[in-house]
Amino acid sequence: MRRLLIGLSCVAMAATLSGTVPASATSAGSGHRPGVVPSLAGNLVAYYDFEHPASGGAVERDRGRSGTDLWLVNGAPRVWDGFRHALQTGQNSDVASNDDWKAGVYSPTGVPSLRAFNAAREITVMGWFKTTGVNPSPNTVTADPADRYNAIGLAGVLTGDSDGHAVRALLEVINVNGELKVVALGRRVDGGSSQTFAASAPWQEILPPGQWVHLAATFDYDTGEMALYRNGRALDGFYTVTGDPWLVEGDPEPDLTTANDPRGIKIGGSFPQNTVERNPCNCRMDELIFLNRAATPQEITQQSHRH
Repeated sequence: MRRLLIGLSCVAMAATLSGTVPASATSAGSGHRPGVVPSLAGNLVAYYDFEHPASGGAVERDRGRSGTDLWLVNGAPRVWDGFRHALQTGQNSDVASNDDWKAGVYSPTGVPSLRAFNAAREITVMGWFKTTGVNPSPNTVTADPADRYNAIGLAGVLTGDSDGHAVRALLEVINVNGELKVVALGRRVDGGSSQTFAASAPWQEILPPGQWVHLAATFDYDTGEMALYRNGRALDGFYTVTGDPWLVEGDPEPDLTTANDPRGIKIGGSFPQNTVERNPCNCRMDELIFLNRAATPQEITQQSHRH
């Protein structure tokens, strides 16, 4: 297992950050890709290990190829966990206050450094996750104090027309037929229908409280295939939408995502521009990886055993 199992030790921070694109998000990355399976390096669009702070700690440097640095929103802290740092995300109050800890990058005109996901044939999202509190959280955007969100946001790539919520590729926990499930949720055409591949097992068996788990989701927009992996092993699951929601049948081929730059990345909840609270994850996260191809099962296994 990637990490020691230790209790929660949050470090509260009060700063509130802008959700706009960090200054270096349009520049090329360093090309240095430590801790990543070598065969993935050529497609490593973004990689965050939360050991490389900038701007007084408010930004995490991207160690992938794109140089898409990440805002740590509302002072979301890096916390020491076992033998290195991780990102702490979560809800800070159960009333409408817009102070959730999350991370991301957002631009209403698209993020040029994420152009590898423009007209993409495949995407992979993966990383290490540990739940550290009660999930899902109280819903602060409805009037009912007993209402809870229907999802727990992990990590994903936004569409090119996203308001900060709609995604091209996402790992999350969401209500499927009245039951929370770990899912891969993808959308090929901006503004079009999404497809969800849901793991069959109960979500708390996949993400036990207080335990680090490696999760990966792959998206093939040409074939319509998606897959989920836990600690390097494929998860049994099912598609929630019948038919052809991605419109992959027929010409032209191959089928790609919409040809525009994503509006950003969201981690630990929606709206990385920090305008609305939605689906916070009371979690720790580390070694988040975003690829512009579908990693093979062998590569995902190797990556989950990397540390």
